[in-house]
Parts: sequence; structure tokens; C-alpha cells
Amino acid sequence: MRALIVLTIAFWAQASIAHPIDATNASGSGEWLLIGLLLLSGVWYAVGYFRVHAVSGAGRARLHRQGLMFGLGWAVIAASLLSPLHELGGQSFTAHMIEHELLMLIAAPLMTWSKPLGILLWAFPTNLRHALGEFSQGAGYRRWWSGISSPMSASLLQAVMLWMWHAPALFNAALLSSGWHVAQHLCLFGSALLFWWSMNRASSLDQRHGVAAFWLFFTSLHSGLLGALMSFSQSPWYPKYAAMALAGAGGLTPLEDQQLAGLIMWIPGGAFHAIVALVYLNRWLQIPWQGLEVRERST
Repeated sequence: MRALIVLTIAFWAQASIAHPIDATNASGSGEWLLIGLLLLSGVWYAVGYFRVHAVSGAGRARLHRQGLMFGLGWAVIAASLLSPLHELGGQSFTAHMIEHELLMLIAAPLMTWSKPLGILLWAFPTNLRHALGEFSQGAGYRRWWSGISSPMSASLLQAVMLWMWHAPALFNAALLSSGWHVAQHLCLFGSALLFWWSMNRASSLDQRHGVAAFWLFFTSLHSGLLGALMSFSQSPWYPKYAAMALAGAGGLTPLEDQQLAGLIMWIPGGAFHAIVALVYLNRWLQIPWQGLEVRERST
């Protein structure tokens, strides 16, 4: 616990250096909100982790792997918020795109693959933990959650968030307003968390590998299409970046900066979804052979 406190103070100090408070400018309040939420999530998970660790036995190796994945995902978010990349995103669309890809393609899947819900529940007092567990088993809640977290719903929701927040009006609002910027980050990251949680559940628990593969290919296609539209555009989409003589990314013009950002979304981003889809597709194709082997052993 002392190590956790030291780590929290260290990140808070780093945040103070990277995001100094300007009493005459309230635009930094949104950045502090993001940093505060990040620190809260880290402390919340750490409390639950140490409580589970204290009562676990043979399952500690698995718990350590889960903690490592969550910690890596958390560290990626911290690095994206506290590094110069975050500040550069106000001048360069490419830097802004890299930050979004780190959140949606690295941090979000790592956190969902760590299966953190049980550990997060253990951070609560026993009575509240039991009450939340009973609430989650209620018929109304289960219907709502099953609907919103199905592979189709999660994939379509993420698609809506991705296209909506890259529309010129909303993206430019996020560049000009701290509140809209926070909303953009939370919507994109939250929808990515739901998406990867849904894909993981469909494959690992429900054995619907083919369904997960389909929606990952779907995500690869629509995100790649959005990136391609940015790359082939002959004019900048976002007035704030277009107003700059240079975008601040290696002397690129605003249009070149946008085209490079589009390529990052299109090629690495689309490829990542496609590769994971192929992994799930391979699992789906193995099911008939696994069933055949079981029948052969039984005879």
C-alpha cells in the first residue's frame, strides 16, 4: 500500500509538471478531470488486487498475469495523458490520432483481457460488494447489459463514437473546449472498453469465435474507410488545424498532417483489428476438429 501511495504521488507530481494550472484559464480543468479519473481507477484496482491477493492461493499466478495486463493498460493511458504527445495533439492531428490509437488499440484491450471486474468489486466493503453482486444478477439489469454488450451492439456503438467524434464539427469542438475534449476521450475509450470486453466474452466464454471475428473484420473495414477518407482528402477537415501555417509535426502542412493521421488509422489500426479477427477465426475453424477428436476418444 505504501508503494501505491508513492506511485500516486509521483504521477500527480508528473501531472503538475506536464499540465500546470493556469488560474486565468479554466481550459485545464478537463485535463485534471482525466488525470483524476486515471488515478482513481489505479487506486481502486490496486485496493481490490491486494485484497484478492491476500485470500488467493493456487490462483495467484493467474492473478499476477491479470494484474500485469491491467497495469500495462493503465500505464499506456498515463503515458498518453502525461507525455508531450498529449500537448502536441493540440497542434498536430497525427499526434492526436496516435494518442487515440494508444487508448483504443492498446490500453482498452489490455484492460479488458485482464478481466478486472471481479478485482474492482473486491475494492468495496463486503456488504456493498454483496449488494452489487445481487444487483448484477437481477433480471432487469441482465437484460439491459446483455443488450448493450452484445457483439453487434458494442461494435455499432464504437463505430458511431468513432465516426461521430471525427466529424469536423465535434472534433473541432474538442480542440477548442476542454469539456468537449474530455467527453471525446471518455466516449472513445469507453466504447473501446465495451467493444473489447464483448469480443473477449464472445470468444472465451460463449465460444462464439466466428461472431467475434466477424465484428472485428467489420471494425477493421469501417475504421480503415474513415482513415482512407482522411488520407485521400484534398482539403483539411478541421478548422483549428487548418488555421495553422504548419501543423507542428515535422514541418508538415495541415493537409499532410491529416493524411498521415488517416494512414495511421487506416493501416496499423485496421491491421490490428484484422489480425485479432484472424486469431478468433482460427479458433472457430478448429471447433469441428476438436469435436471430432472428442468423439474419436469416446469410441
